[in-house]
Amino acid sequence: MKIADVLTRKAIAEVVTIASTATVRDLLGVLAEHRIGACVVSSDSTAVAGIVSERDVVRRLHENDALLAAEVSSIMTAEVETCAPEATIDEILGIMTTRRIRHMPVVSPDGALVGIVSIGDLVKHRIDQLAFERDQLEAYVHQT
Repeated sequence: MKIADVLTRKAIAEVVTIASTATVRDLLGVLAEHRIGACVVSSDSTAVAGIVSERDVVRRLHENDALLAAEVSSIMTAEVETCAPEATIDEILGIMTTRRIRHMPVVSPDGALVGIVSIGDLVKHRIDQLAFERDQLEAYVHQT
């Protein structure tokens, strides 16, 4: 299975982005409004400049109580691990586990943002796949 398969089955196809110049307070509003845990940082909703998550906010909030007025660029991860739509689920699950990341932007070969997958998306897809295979095996056993 490929990442593209996961993207086509996601209930929400839109990738929520935020400008690096937006404030952390704005970011929190976007995360809450869309009920998401991470947001791709992009000036044009196509190029990936970074990624920022709830964890990024929480980890820095205790250091700086003025954080809410700071720009997103001050807390985002600028070196973003991305994947291609053709990448396999196993491959991306391995990267996410090794690097301890929960969200990965999906970019086309020309570098354009086409989606985002979470570890939850991939686990759900894997469980659905295993359930389908189990059902097929049970049907086969009951036919014979």
